[in-house]
Amino acid sequence: MKIWNEKMETLTGSELEALQLERLGRTLTAVWEARTPYRARMEDAGLTPGSVASLDDLESLPFSRKTDFRENYPFGMMAVPLDRVVRVHASSGTTGSRTMVGYTAGDLDTWAELVARFATAAGVVERDVAQVSFTYGLFTGGFGLHYGLEKVGATVVPASGGNTELQFALMRDLGTTVLVSTPTYALHLADAGRALGFDFQSSGLRIGLFGAEPWSEGIRERIEKSMGIIATDNYGLSEVLGPGVSGECELKQGMHLAEDHFIAEVIDPATGQRLADGETGELVLTTLTREAVPVVRFRTGDLTRLTREPCGCGRRNARMSKVLGRTDDMLIIRGVNVYPSQVERALLEVEGIEPHYLIVVDRHGELDSLEVWVEVSEGVFSDDTRVMRGFAERVEAHLKSALNVRASVSLKEPNSLERSPGKAKRILDRRSG
Repeated sequence: MKIWNEKMETLTGSELEALQLERLGRTLTAVWEARTPYRARMEDAGLTPGSVASLDDLESLPFSRKTDFRENYPFGMMAVPLDRVVRVHASSGTTGSRTMVGYTAGDLDTWAELVARFATAAGVVERDVAQVSFTYGLFTGGFGLHYGLEKVGATVVPASGGNTELQFALMRDLGTTVLVSTPTYALHLADAGRALGFDFQSSGLRIGLFGAEPWSEGIRERIEKSMGIIATDNYGLSEVLGPGVSGECELKQGMHLAEDHFIAEVIDPATGQRLADGETGELVLTTLTREAVPVVRFRTGDLTRLTREPCGCGRRNARMSKVLGRTDDMLIIRGVNVYPSQVERALLEVEGIEPHYLIVVDRHGELDSLEVWVEVSEGVFSDDTRVMRGFAERVEAHLKSALNVRASVSLKEPNSLERSPGKAKRILDRRSG
């Protein structure tokens, strides 16, 4: 298995720690001298860049959050003058207002390097034709993957999102071998391909680079089976760079972190205390090489766990699990914590359920209610209401067992729920207070 940057992707132990500490010092100096909002937070804690003499001292530093970007919109988090910024991107705004970030020329070089790493880990090579079906624009996914794949030497097709028939025409005419999209859009293409008679199995498509939203192993299995490809996960967020923080290799046993560019911690979301490797908590990232917008101990809101067990691919950096959910996606229904990822896993355990669903939360009087709208397969859907009611009751019983809370189930016809080339909307919260 080819490794893009063998020196850095196999760096570990004291060598890695020394590099991280040196680069951490530069990051702290940058946010301090630029008088970013994070400097005030350090001063309030009685800290200066010189207070951090070892990686263990990182825990003494305060956290930063997405709200820092919103409160200092558009450029208040910058650590360089605007004339050094050659591009701006923004978060998708799916959980609030947009957050604006900038990139120096050096940041863009780093970004392409990191995408090249995870693309190579997934098996992408120079002769590949990579179709980028992310929307191009302020969202970091399209451009991030585009330049990283070009750095590998692949032929990049900037298809952008939507226009399903064009997607298949490009795959057929150009011999696409790598698909880049959200996993939910890949599912949409799989469904549409069946309807349009597109034969994935005999096409040249062989690798999927999917990211931008949490997705379960059940979703992966469906994509791989329907498209006949290897489906890999990658991770990033605009506040710390974009896609490239980590990505899976062909073994699909966790996403390899670029530890020469980021320090990753996992904390208890409630207490902020650091958790041991293997424990599930909120991912916290510190950038080590980011020039325009360096961030320290940024709380991502994403739930994951870390491992430092060796991987069979030869890379030695730490790995993070697939994102298991988001702290701000947690629903409390009658005192029970429920994550969309739990609902998804439970639904896909029921034969005849399609991986397209919407969780609807409402309040009746003083009580919260949970309803799940979910599509069923062609073979299950029936005009007989008794048959459908019986099937819904089976799904409800399975959800009750898996979630420990009652959820009513509304079965939907195949292809009736909204599809999007961007991040899937999984929750509709109708509670007014």
